[in-house]
Amino acid sequence: MRTDSSAADLHADDDAIVIVGAGQAGARAAEALRAAGHKGRIALVGEEAHLPYERPQLSKEVLLDRASLPASIKERTGWQGIDVDLDLGTHVASCNLDRRAVELADGRRIAFNRLVLATGVAARELPQLDGADIPVRTLRTIEDALSLRESFRPGARIVLIGGGVIGLEVASAAIKSGCAVTVVEAAEGLLSRALPRVVADYLQKRHEDAGVQFRFGVSGRATADGHLILSDGSRIPADCIVVGIGAEPRVVLGRQLGLDCDGGIRVDAWGRSDAPGVYAIGDVAAQWSEHQQRWARVETWANAQNQSIAVARGMVGQGAGYGEAPWFWTDQYDINIQVAGELSGTDLVLRGDVRSGRFAALGLQDGTLCGAVTVNNRKDMAVLRKLATRPVNRADLENPSFDLRKALV
Repeated sequence: MRTDSSAADLHADDDAIVIVGAGQAGARAAEALRAAGHKGRIALVGEEAHLPYERPQLSKEVLLDRASLPASIKERTGWQGIDVDLDLGTHVASCNLDRRAVELADGRRIAFNRLVLATGVAARELPQLDGADIPVRTLRTIEDALSLRESFRPGARIVLIGGGVIGLEVASAAIKSGCAVTVVEAAEGLLSRALPRVVADYLQKRHEDAGVQFRFGVSGRATADGHLILSDGSRIPADCIVVGIGAEPRVVLGRQLGLDCDGGIRVDAWGRSDAPGVYAIGDVAAQWSEHQQRWARVETWANAQNQSIAVARGMVGQGAGYGEAPWFWTDQYDINIQVAGELSGTDLVLRGDVRSGRFAALGLQDGTLCGAVTVNNRKDMAVLRKLATRPVNRADLENPSFDLRKALV
């Protein structure tokens, strides 16, 4: 790839862009910059040695299929074809905004006119389990997924600490592999911040029917003699412990640059930080939520892709900033759940019969649709995402025979 010994050698009209982080957000931004007509140099720097890939497959296909290997966003020739320089298996040790250059761990420097931080998040760990006599794993990288897959064998006792989306997807994959699974969740129920109670209860029952055991209101404290010791003193036998208690934004470089990193690197709708020429995208970026009236990071596949593309287009003078409502999905067993928008503080409307396994929960506020959750109902979700922030008729939403597309007119 092209590197510079000094940023002083870089002419302003070259408009070189360095993207730190070669995950989905960084990769999609690089693609979008070229597609939007950026002519300057683009360097994509990533800590993992793998070509850029999308992470959702790690908790789905890769865990479920022992022959599956993660798919790359592009092959190396594809990146060469759009003239993006890859520097993988390394990390940025420091950055100097005055010199407009990043320094890599091996001492090389890459000059830039503009800098994009796509550093993502790191899996949150449990220090209490340091030195455990049982394998303790997280799921964030290809290596994590392949290692965890090796632990999934018939009869293996898998304990998941954390009942979030990733943890439950791992539980589903472990059950399908013939493992005995226990989920330990510190809260009194599943996904209380992400799903309405009716959906969370439905999902919990599906897991219990598959054989998953749940322990609520407790946390993992230590291990001894092949057991996880819980905060209430009880013990669970385990061959492998998977910690899925969220993630922390990787803001070390942002702090080094003096950026506002409270809860993530704060950016506007164009991904601009409070330092000229420095942007942040994807999981590490904290964006202002009008609905919640607070800064929030959005750790979803859709945000990593769409916000990054919007920011890249904005960098070349196209588009009108990013303001999409959050959207994510999860596949567990034979269930597809999709969540769009915001449901907190809304009036909940149920559409369809929960017992049928195909229904939706919709959040209304002052006659406006703010958010929706669908269960095995992709068709409705495709329309509900378009209805977001629009005035709607409650009676129409409650009637499962009503064609939602009519509400778009």
